[in-house]
Amino acid sequence: MRTLGGRYRLEQRIGIGGMSEVWRSHDLVLDRPVAVKLISPGQDEGATSVERIRDEARSAARLVHPNVASVHDFGTATPMPGCEVPYIVMELAEGETLAAHLRDGALDWRIAVRVCAEVSAALAAAHAHGIVHRDVKPANVMLTPSGVKVLDFGIATPAGAPDRTPDGIVVGTPAYLAPEQLDRQPATPAADMYALGVLLYYCLTGRLPYAASSTTQLLGERQRQAPEPLPEIDGLPAEVADLCRRCLADDPLVRPSSLMAALVLAEVVDARVYVPMLAAPPRQRGGVVSPWTDRAATEATEAVALDGPPTAWGG
Repeated sequence: MRTLGGRYRLEQRIGIGGMSEVWRSHDLVLDRPVAVKLISPGQDEGATSVERIRDEARSAARLVHPNVASVHDFGTATPMPGCEVPYIVMELAEGETLAAHLRDGALDWRIAVRVCAEVSAALAAAHAHGIVHRDVKPANVMLTPSGVKVLDFGIATPAGAPDRTPDGIVVGTPAYLAPEQLDRQPATPAADMYALGVLLYYCLTGRLPYAASSTTQLLGERQRQAPEPLPEIDGLPAEVADLCRRCLADDPLVRPSSLMAALVLAEVVDARVYVPMLAAPPRQRGGVVSPWTDRAATEATEAVALDGPPTAWGG
Protein backbone atom coordinates (compact mmCIF):
# COMPACT_ATOMS: atom_id res chain seq x y z
CA MET A 1 0.00 0.00 0.00
CA ARG A 2 2.78 2.43 -0.88
CA THR A 3 0.61 4.25 -3.43
CA LEU A 4 -3.03 5.06 -2.67
CA GLY A 5 -5.61 5.18 -5.41
CA GLY A 6 -2.85 5.03 -8.00
CA ARG A 7 -2.10 8.66 -7.13
CA TYR A 8 -0.66 9.34 -3.65
CA ARG A 9 2.78 7.83 -3.05
CA LEU A 10 3.54 7.45 0.67
CA GLU A 11 7.10 8.57 1.39
CA GLN A 12 7.66 9.14 5.12
CA ARG A 13 5.54 8.76 8.21
CA ILE A 14 5.55 12.10 10.02
CA GLY A 15 2.96 11.57 12.75
CA ILE A 16 1.07 8.87 14.58
CA GLY A 17 -1.89 8.97 16.97
CA GLY A 18 -4.32 6.65 18.63
CA MET A 19 -6.47 6.06 15.54
CA SER A 20 -4.43 7.39 12.62
CA GLU A 21 -1.04 8.12 11.16
CA VAL A 22 0.08 10.91 8.85
CA TRP A 23 2.46 10.44 5.93
CA ARG A 24 4.42 12.91 3.88
CA SER A 25 3.34 11.88 0.38
CA HIS A 26 3.53 12.93 -3.26
CA ASP A 27 0.54 13.58 -5.48
CA LEU A 28 1.59 11.91 -8.75
CA VAL A 29 -1.20 13.59 -10.74
CA LEU A 30 -0.56 17.20 -9.74
CA ASP A 31 3.15 16.65 -8.93
CA ARG A 32 3.08 18.24 -5.48
CA PRO A 33 3.80 17.22 -1.88
CA VAL A 34 0.78 16.46 0.31
CA ALA A 35 0.03 15.00 3.71
CA VAL A 36 -2.04 11.82 3.85
CA LYS A 37 -3.86 10.87 7.04
CA LEU A 38 -4.46 7.10 7.17
CA ILE A 39 -7.01 5.79 9.63
CA SER A 40 -5.42 2.84 11.38
CA PRO A 41 -7.08 -0.52 10.59
CA GLY A 42 -8.50 -2.64 13.36
CA GLN A 43 -10.16 0.22 15.23
CA ASP A 44 -13.75 0.10 16.44
CA GLU A 45 -16.03 0.48 13.45
CA GLY A 46 -18.11 3.14 15.18
CA ALA A 47 -15.06 5.35 15.63
CA THR A 48 -13.48 4.95 12.19
CA SER A 49 -16.26 4.02 9.77
CA VAL A 50 -15.78 5.13 6.18
CA GLU A 51 -19.00 7.12 6.36
CA ARG A 52 -17.89 9.03 9.45
CA ILE A 53 -14.43 9.84 8.07
CA ARG A 54 -15.93 10.93 4.74
CA ASP A 55 -18.29 13.28 6.58
CA GLU A 56 -15.37 14.74 8.52
CA ALA A 57 -13.38 15.26 5.34
CA ARG A 58 -16.32 17.01 3.69
CA SER A 59 -16.69 19.33 6.68
CA ALA A 60 -13.00 20.21 6.72
CA ALA A 61 -12.89 20.69 2.93
CA ARG A 62 -15.36 23.58 3.27
CA LEU A 63 -12.75 25.63 5.11
CA VAL A 64 -10.60 27.95 3.02
CA HIS A 65 -8.51 30.15 5.28
CA PRO A 66 -4.82 31.15 5.45
CA ASN A 67 -4.50 29.65 8.95
CA VAL A 68 -6.13 26.30 8.11
CA ALA A 69 -4.34 23.37 6.47
CA SER A 70 -6.67 22.60 3.54
CA VAL A 71 -8.25 19.23 2.79
CA HIS A 72 -7.74 18.15 -0.83
CA ASP A 73 -9.22 14.67 -1.20
CA PHE A 74 -10.72 11.59 0.44
CA GLY A 75 -10.43 7.95 -0.51
CA THR A 76 -10.24 4.38 0.71
CA ALA A 77 -7.60 1.69 0.35
CA THR A 78 -7.88 -2.08 0.73
CA PRO A 79 -4.59 -3.43 2.13
CA MET A 80 -6.16 -6.86 2.54
CA PRO A 81 -9.46 -8.47 1.54
CA GLY A 82 -12.35 -7.21 3.64
CA CYS A 83 -10.31 -4.40 5.22
CA GLU A 84 -11.22 -0.93 3.95
CA VAL A 85 -8.97 1.87 5.23
CA PRO A 86 -10.15 5.47 4.74
CA TYR A 87 -7.65 8.27 4.20
CA ILE A 88 -7.73 12.06 3.93
CA VAL A 89 -5.35 14.03 1.69
CA MET A 90 -4.36 17.42 3.11
CA GLU A 91 -2.10 20.37 2.47
CA LEU A 92 1.42 19.65 3.66
CA ALA A 93 2.26 22.51 6.04
CA GLU A 94 6.04 22.94 6.21
CA GLY A 95 7.45 24.20 9.48
CA GLU A 96 7.69 23.17 13.12
CA THR A 97 4.86 22.39 15.48
CA LEU A 98 4.07 24.62 18.41
CA ALA A 99 4.64 21.55 20.59
CA ALA A 100 8.26 21.43 19.43
CA HIS A 101 8.74 25.12 20.23
CA LEU A 102 7.26 24.69 23.70
CA ARG A 103 9.77 21.99 24.63
CA ASP A 104 12.17 24.85 25.35
CA GLY A 105 9.70 26.55 27.67
CA ALA A 106 7.28 29.44 27.46
CA LEU A 107 7.20 31.76 24.48
CA ASP A 108 7.71 35.50 24.63
CA TRP A 109 4.24 36.81 25.44
CA ARG A 110 4.03 38.77 22.17
CA ILE A 111 4.69 35.64 20.13
CA ALA A 112 2.30 33.60 22.27
CA VAL A 113 -0.47 36.16 21.73
CA ARG A 114 0.15 36.34 17.98
CA VAL A 115 0.11 32.55 17.62
CA CYS A 116 -3.15 32.29 19.55
CA ALA A 117 -4.66 35.18 17.57
CA GLU A 118 -4.09 33.23 14.36
CA VAL A 119 -5.38 30.01 15.91
CA SER A 120 -8.49 31.94 16.98
CA ALA A 121 -8.92 33.28 13.45
CA ALA A 122 -8.80 29.74 12.07
CA LEU A 123 -11.39 28.65 14.63
CA ALA A 124 -13.57 31.66 13.79
CA ALA A 125 -13.62 30.56 10.16
CA ALA A 126 -14.53 27.01 11.20
CA HIS A 127 -17.20 28.13 13.64
CA ALA A 128 -18.72 30.42 11.01
CA HIS A 129 -19.23 27.26 8.92
CA GLY A 130 -20.74 25.41 11.88
CA ILE A 131 -17.62 23.27 12.36
CA VAL A 132 -15.92 22.46 15.67
CA HIS A 133 -12.29 21.28 15.65
CA ARG A 134 -12.39 19.24 18.92
CA ASP A 135 -8.61 18.76 19.26
CA VAL A 136 -6.91 22.15 19.54
CA LYS A 137 -3.45 21.53 21.05
CA PRO A 138 0.21 22.44 20.37
CA ALA A 139 0.82 19.38 18.20
CA ASN A 140 -1.96 20.54 15.86
CA VAL A 141 -0.54 24.04 15.42
CA MET A 142 2.19 24.37 12.80
CA LEU A 143 4.41 27.45 12.75
CA THR A 144 5.36 28.14 9.13
CA PRO A 145 7.32 31.01 7.53
CA SER A 146 4.02 32.63 6.50
CA GLY A 147 2.20 32.15 9.82
CA VAL A 148 0.19 29.61 11.78
CA LYS A 149 -1.52 26.61 10.23
CA VAL A 150 -4.08 24.74 12.32
CA LEU A 151 -3.84 21.05 11.44
CA ASP A 152 -6.04 18.01 11.71
CA PHE A 153 -9.58 19.10 11.17
CA GLY A 154 -9.91 15.35 10.56
CA ILE A 155 -11.96 14.88 13.73
CA ALA A 156 -13.89 18.08 13.11
CA THR A 157 -17.64 17.78 13.50
CA PRO A 158 -20.73 19.90 12.91
CA ALA A 159 -21.44 22.05 15.95
CA GLY A 160 -24.00 20.42 18.23
CA ALA A 161 -23.87 17.07 16.44
CA PRO A 162 -24.32 13.97 18.62
CA ASP A 163 -21.10 12.16 19.44
CA ARG A 164 -20.94 9.09 17.19
CA THR A 165 -17.91 7.52 18.83
CA PRO A 166 -18.39 4.36 20.93
CA ASP A 167 -19.33 4.59 24.59
CA GLY A 168 -16.31 5.25 26.79
CA ILE A 169 -14.32 7.04 24.07
CA VAL A 170 -13.97 10.82 24.35
CA VAL A 171 -12.58 12.47 21.23
CA GLY A 172 -9.76 14.91 21.87
CA THR A 173 -6.67 15.27 24.06
CA PRO A 174 -7.46 14.97 27.80
CA ALA A 175 -5.60 18.06 29.03
CA TYR A 176 -7.44 20.27 26.51
CA LEU A 177 -10.96 18.90 26.93
CA ALA A 178 -13.68 21.21 28.21
CA PRO A 179 -15.66 19.94 31.22
CA GLU A 180 -18.79 19.39 29.11
CA GLN A 181 -16.84 17.19 26.68
CA LEU A 182 -16.10 14.79 29.52
CA ASP A 183 -19.84 14.29 29.88
CA ARG A 184 -20.07 13.51 26.14
CA GLN A 185 -22.26 16.50 25.46
CA PRO A 186 -22.49 17.59 21.78
CA ALA A 187 -19.43 19.52 20.62
CA THR A 188 -19.83 23.29 20.42
CA PRO A 189 -17.48 26.18 19.57
CA ALA A 190 -17.22 26.86 23.32
CA ALA A 191 -15.32 23.58 23.71
CA ASP A 192 -12.72 24.78 21.21
CA MET A 193 -12.44 28.02 23.19
CA TYR A 194 -11.66 26.10 26.38
CA ALA A 195 -8.84 24.35 24.50
CA LEU A 196 -7.64 27.73 23.24
CA GLY A 197 -7.47 28.95 26.85
CA VAL A 198 -5.30 25.96 27.78
CA LEU A 199 -3.15 26.61 24.70
CA LEU A 200 -2.70 30.31 25.53
CA TYR A 201 -1.87 29.50 29.16
CA TYR A 202 0.72 26.90 28.05
CA CYS A 203 2.32 29.30 25.55
CA LEU A 204 2.61 32.03 28.21
CA THR A 205 3.86 29.84 31.08
CA GLY A 206 5.34 26.68 29.58
CA ARG A 207 2.98 24.45 31.59
CA LEU A 208 -0.66 23.40 31.84
CA PRO A 209 -3.06 25.37 34.06
CA TYR A 210 -3.61 22.42 36.43
CA ALA A 211 -1.56 19.85 38.29
CA ALA A 212 -0.04 16.95 36.38
CA SER A 213 -2.30 14.43 38.11
CA SER A 214 -5.46 16.11 36.83
CA THR A 215 -5.50 14.15 33.55
CA THR A 216 -6.33 10.99 35.51
CA GLN A 217 -9.06 12.86 37.33
CA LEU A 218 -10.42 14.07 33.99
CA LEU A 219 -10.95 10.57 32.63
CA GLY A 220 -11.68 8.85 35.92
CA GLU A 221 -13.75 10.82 38.39
CA ARG A 222 -14.90 13.38 35.77
CA GLN A 223 -13.75 16.13 38.08
CA ARG A 224 -11.30 18.81 37.04
CA GLN A 225 -9.21 20.82 39.43
CA ALA A 226 -9.87 24.52 39.04
CA PRO A 227 -7.33 26.02 36.61
CA GLU A 228 -4.51 27.80 38.39
CA PRO A 229 -4.51 31.60 37.99
CA LEU A 230 -2.18 32.92 35.32
CA PRO A 231 1.00 34.12 37.05
CA GLU A 232 2.27 37.66 36.68
CA ILE A 233 4.04 38.05 33.32
CA ASP A 234 6.02 41.22 32.81
CA GLY A 235 4.38 43.43 30.20
CA LEU A 236 1.41 41.15 29.51
CA PRO A 237 -1.69 43.32 28.91
CA ALA A 238 -4.53 42.76 31.33
CA GLU A 239 -6.98 41.97 28.51
CA VAL A 240 -4.93 38.91 27.53
CA ALA A 241 -4.96 37.54 31.08
CA ASP A 242 -8.70 38.20 31.31
CA LEU A 243 -9.34 36.47 27.98
CA CYS A 244 -7.37 33.42 29.12
CA ARG A 245 -9.33 33.29 32.38
CA ARG A 246 -12.68 33.50 30.58
CA CYS A 247 -11.70 30.81 28.08
CA LEU A 248 -11.02 28.46 31.00
CA ALA A 249 -14.41 29.03 32.62
CA ASP A 250 -16.39 25.90 33.48
CA ASP A 251 -19.54 27.55 32.11
CA PRO A 252 -19.44 27.51 28.28
CA LEU A 253 -21.58 30.67 28.20
CA VAL A 254 -18.84 32.65 29.95
CA ARG A 255 -16.20 31.82 27.33
CA PRO A 256 -15.60 34.35 24.55
CA SER A 257 -16.30 33.52 20.92
CA SER A 258 -13.42 32.67 18.61
CA LEU A 259 -14.15 35.83 16.65
CA MET A 260 -13.85 38.01 19.74
CA ALA A 261 -10.68 36.23 20.87
CA ALA A 262 -9.08 36.76 17.45
CA LEU A 263 -9.95 40.48 17.51
CA VAL A 264 -8.72 41.06 21.06
CA LEU A 265 -5.45 39.15 20.66
CA ALA A 266 -4.65 40.63 17.25
CA GLU A 267 -5.24 44.15 18.52
CA VAL A 268 -2.87 43.63 21.46
CA VAL A 269 0.09 42.84 19.17
CA ASP A 270 -1.08 44.98 16.22
CA ALA A 271 -1.33 41.88 13.98
CA ARG A 272 -3.54 41.19 10.99
CA VAL A 273 -5.86 38.21 11.13
CA TYR A 274 -8.50 37.00 8.69
CA VAL A 275 -11.93 36.48 10.22
CA PRO A 276 -15.47 36.17 8.85
CA MET A 277 -16.87 39.70 8.83
CA LEU A 278 -20.55 38.77 8.73
CA ALA A 279 -20.64 38.94 12.52
CA ALA A 280 -17.70 41.24 13.12
CA PRO A 281 -17.77 44.85 14.27
CA PRO A 282 -16.32 47.59 12.02
CA ARG A 283 -12.64 47.18 11.32
CA GLN A 284 -10.39 48.42 14.10
CA ARG A 285 -6.91 49.93 13.92
CA GLY A 286 -4.55 47.40 12.38
CA GLY A 287 -6.36 44.45 13.88
CA VAL A 288 -8.45 42.79 11.18
CA VAL A 289 -8.25 42.15 7.47
CA SER A 290 -11.09 40.22 5.88
CA PRO A 291 -11.68 38.89 2.37
CA TRP A 292 -15.43 39.15 3.07
CA THR A 293 -15.46 42.96 3.14
CA ASP A 294 -15.59 45.14 0.04
CA ARG A 295 -12.96 43.77 -2.35
CA ALA A 296 -11.97 47.10 -3.86
CA ALA A 297 -11.35 48.63 -0.45
CA THR A 298 -9.27 45.73 0.93
CA GLU A 299 -7.42 44.24 -2.05
CA ALA A 300 -4.17 46.17 -1.54
CA THR A 301 -4.10 45.56 2.22
CA GLU A 302 -4.78 41.84 1.75
CA ALA A 303 -1.85 41.55 -0.62
CA VAL A 304 0.49 43.09 1.95
CA ALA A 305 -0.84 40.77 4.68
CA LEU A 306 -0.50 37.61 2.60
CA ASP A 307 2.79 38.36 0.85
CA GLY A 308 4.67 40.14 3.64
CA PRO A 309 7.98 39.02 5.14
CA PRO A 310 8.24 35.60 6.80
CA THR A 311 7.13 35.37 10.41
CA ALA A 312 9.87 34.99 13.02
CA TRP A 313 8.84 32.51 15.73
CA GLY A 314 11.92 32.74 17.93
CA GLY A 315 11.58 33.39 21.64
